Amino acid sequence: MTMKTIHSTAACVIQQDERFLIVEEARGGSTTVFNQPAGHIEPGEGPIAGILREVEEETAWQVTLTDYLGIYIFHTPHGQTFHSHGFIATPTTFLDTSLDRDITATHWLTLAEIQALNNAGRLRSPLVVTRIQDALAGRCYPLTVIRE
Repeated sequence: MTMKTIHSTAACVIQQDERFLIVEEARGGSTTVFNQPAGHIEPGEGPIAGILREVEEETAWQVTLTDYLGIYIFHTPHGQTFHSHGFIATPTTFLDTSLDRDITATHWLTLAEIQALNNAGRLRSPLVVTRIQDALAGRCYPLTVIRE
Protein backbone atom coordinates (compact mmCIF):
# COMPACT_ATOMS: atom_id res chain seq x y z
CA MET A 1 0.00 0.00 0.00
CA THR A 2 1.44 3.37 -1.03
CA MET A 3 1.20 6.13 1.57
CA LYS A 4 0.17 9.48 0.16
CA THR A 5 1.08 12.71 1.88
CA ILE A 6 -1.29 15.61 2.27
CA HIS A 7 0.56 18.91 2.09
CA SER A 8 -0.56 21.59 4.54
CA THR A 9 0.04 25.06 3.11
CA ALA A 10 -1.09 28.65 3.56
CA ALA A 11 -1.50 31.52 1.09
CA CYS A 12 -2.34 35.18 1.53
CA VAL A 13 -4.29 37.76 -0.48
CA ILE A 14 -2.63 41.11 0.22
CA GLN A 15 -4.29 44.11 -1.37
CA GLN A 16 -3.22 47.74 -1.44
CA ASP A 17 -5.54 50.05 -3.37
CA GLU A 18 -6.47 48.15 -6.54
CA ARG A 19 -3.32 45.98 -6.61
CA PHE A 20 -2.38 42.62 -5.12
CA LEU A 21 1.04 41.53 -3.87
CA ILE A 22 2.26 38.67 -6.05
CA VAL A 23 5.58 36.82 -6.02
CA GLU A 24 7.44 35.62 -9.09
CA GLU A 25 9.11 32.27 -8.51
CA ALA A 26 11.83 30.38 -10.35
CA ARG A 27 10.59 26.94 -11.39
CA GLY A 28 13.69 25.53 -13.07
CA GLY A 29 15.33 26.72 -16.24
CA SER A 30 14.29 30.14 -17.46
CA THR A 31 10.62 29.71 -16.56
CA THR A 32 8.99 31.68 -13.76
CA VAL A 33 5.49 31.44 -12.33
CA PHE A 34 3.41 33.85 -10.30
CA ASN A 35 1.76 33.14 -6.97
CA GLN A 36 0.43 34.75 -3.84
CA PRO A 37 2.86 34.67 -0.93
CA ALA A 38 2.43 31.07 0.16
CA GLY A 39 4.20 28.01 1.45
CA HIS A 40 4.21 24.92 3.57
CA ILE A 41 3.28 25.07 7.21
CA GLU A 42 6.31 23.84 9.13
CA PRO A 43 6.22 21.21 11.90
CA GLY A 44 5.31 22.86 15.20
CA GLU A 45 3.58 25.85 13.62
CA GLY A 46 -0.05 26.53 12.80
CA PRO A 47 -1.46 28.22 9.70
CA ILE A 48 -1.38 31.76 11.17
CA ALA A 49 2.26 31.57 12.22
CA GLY A 50 3.11 29.84 8.94
CA ILE A 51 1.58 32.46 6.67
CA LEU A 52 3.11 35.37 8.59
CA ARG A 53 6.53 33.71 8.22
CA GLU A 54 6.03 32.90 4.53
CA VAL A 55 4.86 36.42 3.65
CA GLU A 56 7.91 37.95 5.32
CA GLU A 57 10.34 35.45 3.74
CA GLU A 58 8.88 35.79 0.25
CA THR A 59 8.03 39.51 0.10
CA ALA A 60 9.97 41.31 2.90
CA TRP A 61 6.62 42.66 4.11
CA GLN A 62 5.13 42.35 7.55
CA VAL A 63 1.37 42.17 7.32
CA THR A 64 -1.66 42.28 9.56
CA LEU A 65 -3.99 39.36 9.00
CA THR A 66 -7.60 40.53 8.83
CA ASP A 67 -9.64 37.49 7.75
CA TYR A 68 -9.56 33.78 7.05
CA LEU A 69 -10.78 32.67 3.62
CA GLY A 70 -11.05 29.03 4.61
CA ILE A 71 -9.34 25.88 3.48
CA TYR A 72 -8.94 25.11 -0.21
CA ILE A 73 -8.45 21.48 -1.27
CA PHE A 74 -6.38 21.08 -4.42
CA HIS A 75 -5.49 17.81 -6.17
CA THR A 76 -2.66 18.01 -8.68
CA PRO A 77 -2.63 15.97 -11.89
CA HIS A 78 0.33 14.06 -10.35
CA GLY A 79 -1.78 12.76 -7.47
CA GLN A 80 -0.67 15.19 -4.75
CA THR A 81 -3.23 16.74 -2.41
CA PHE A 82 -2.85 20.18 -0.85
CA HIS A 83 -4.91 21.60 2.01
CA SER A 84 -4.27 25.31 1.58
CA HIS A 85 -5.38 27.79 4.23
CA GLY A 86 -6.33 31.13 2.65
CA PHE A 87 -5.88 34.44 4.44
CA ILE A 88 -6.48 38.12 3.77
CA ALA A 89 -3.98 40.69 5.06
CA THR A 90 -3.02 44.32 4.79
CA PRO A 91 0.62 45.35 4.37
CA THR A 92 2.04 47.19 7.37
CA THR A 93 5.85 47.40 7.22
CA PHE A 94 8.31 46.87 4.38
CA LEU A 95 11.49 45.39 5.85
CA ASP A 96 13.79 45.57 2.79
CA THR A 97 15.30 42.17 3.67
CA SER A 98 16.45 39.53 1.19
CA LEU A 99 13.82 37.22 -0.23
CA ASP A 100 13.71 33.41 -0.34
CA ARG A 101 16.11 32.11 -2.97
CA ASP A 102 13.30 30.86 -5.25
CA ILE A 103 11.62 34.29 -5.37
CA THR A 104 12.94 36.34 -8.28
CA ALA A 105 10.72 39.41 -7.75
CA THR A 106 7.60 40.78 -6.09
CA HIS A 107 4.93 42.69 -7.96
CA TRP A 108 1.84 44.75 -7.13
CA LEU A 109 -0.58 43.67 -9.89
CA THR A 110 -4.19 44.45 -10.75
CA LEU A 111 -6.74 41.66 -10.96
CA ALA A 112 -6.79 42.10 -14.76
CA GLU A 113 -3.00 41.60 -14.91
CA ILE A 114 -3.28 38.48 -12.72
CA GLN A 115 -6.08 37.10 -14.90
CA ALA A 116 -3.90 37.70 -17.98
CA LEU A 117 -1.10 35.68 -16.32
CA ASN A 118 -3.66 32.96 -15.60
CA ASN A 119 -4.81 32.92 -19.23
CA ALA A 120 -1.16 32.59 -20.30
CA GLY A 121 -0.65 29.62 -17.95
CA ARG A 122 1.81 31.57 -15.78
CA LEU A 123 0.12 31.16 -12.36
CA ARG A 124 1.50 28.49 -10.06
CA SER A 125 -2.03 27.44 -9.08
CA PRO A 126 -5.58 28.12 -10.22
CA LEU A 127 -6.31 28.97 -6.58
CA VAL A 128 -4.56 32.35 -6.97
CA VAL A 129 -7.52 33.86 -8.84
CA THR A 130 -10.09 31.95 -6.77
CA ARG A 131 -8.72 33.31 -3.49
CA ILE A 132 -8.71 36.89 -4.83
CA GLN A 133 -12.28 36.53 -6.09
CA ASP A 134 -13.38 35.11 -2.73
CA ALA A 135 -11.67 37.95 -0.87
CA LEU A 136 -13.29 40.58 -3.11
CA ALA A 137 -16.69 38.93 -2.64
CA GLY A 138 -16.30 39.03 1.15
CA ARG A 139 -16.34 35.22 1.50
CA CYS A 140 -14.30 35.12 4.68
CA TYR A 141 -14.35 34.22 8.35
CA PRO A 142 -12.90 35.74 11.50
CA LEU A 143 -9.37 34.59 12.37
CA THR A 144 -10.76 33.21 15.64
CA VAL A 145 -12.11 30.15 13.76
CA ILE A 146 -8.50 28.90 13.84
CA ARG A 147 -7.31 27.64 17.19
CA GLU A 148 -3.53 27.38 17.23
